[in-house]
Amino acid sequence: MATPLSPDALITALRKEGVTVIEHPGWRTNNRNTKGSWGPVNGVVIHHTVTTGTTASVNLCFNGHSELPGPLCHGVIAKDGTVHLVGNGRANHAGSGDGDVLNAVIAQSATLPAPNQNNTDGNVHFYGFECVNLGDGKDPWPAAQSDAMVRAAAALCRAHGWNAHSVIGHKEWTNTKIDPRGFTMADFRTRVATRLGTEVTPGKPPTHQPFPGADWFRKNPKSAIVTAMGKRLVALGCGAYTSGPGPQWTTADKASYAKWQRKLGYTGTAADGWPGATSWAALKVPYSS
Repeated sequence: MATPLSPDALITALRKEGVTVIEHPGWRTNNRNTKGSWGPVNGVVIHHTVTTGTTASVNLCFNGHSELPGPLCHGVIAKDGTVHLVGNGRANHAGSGDGDVLNAVIAQSATLPAPNQNNTDGNVHFYGFECVNLGDGKDPWPAAQSDAMVRAAAALCRAHGWNAHSVIGHKEWTNTKIDPRGFTMADFRTRVATRLGTEVTPGKPPTHQPFPGADWFRKNPKSAIVTAMGKRLVALGCGAYTSGPGPQWTTADKASYAKWQRKLGYTGTAADGWPGATSWAALKVPYSS
């Protein structure tokens, strides 16, 4: 059993393990703590989203839907291996599962019983990562995503002093679910164990900041990413700032980005100042940890 990590401790653990992290606006206070307990925590549950696209998947997991309020996990692992943090605290991801499975996880047993009863609230006890995949057994798991999944799980195990048997698939928690599909959890745990058995060798951070998603900017984020973007725009002669740039997204950032879009040849609504994936890639914003 363990006390859940604080937001800063979680980010530190993930980045120490070499994971690229993006903080979704509002994630630190996005939880279901008013509906039940959060902790002590005992392990990590791996899910697939049954969705496509990073932005749509992240927004769904942050907000939830009419039948299940968000957050639907703690982090969304995109196809490119980026981990988008969407929740901190109790999340609607594990649901009811088998208490005997929980006991096996607590004991860090190499053998899990088959789940056949749903008598225990898993949202109390497990961190959850939703991994972008259709879950049809055909949608591929890119190497960058698969590696990030292993690193994210290992990061939490390392932070709490757990072994790889503290990591389970949703289908191992309850007989009402099939996720994740496309790989075996036994193989996944072997990879986590291998990583935990070695020194922490963080993956090399990307040279440029991954695109946070179009909706990220529309939520007026306050982030080092915004500062790095603004400095890059100024360096390229597209600054429209009277002061700064700073971490808070403002109309000056939007005006500056519109100048960049026009410099790239965009016109009309394509040069409205809201970043898009193509113009962002061309901007080459330095990676900010």
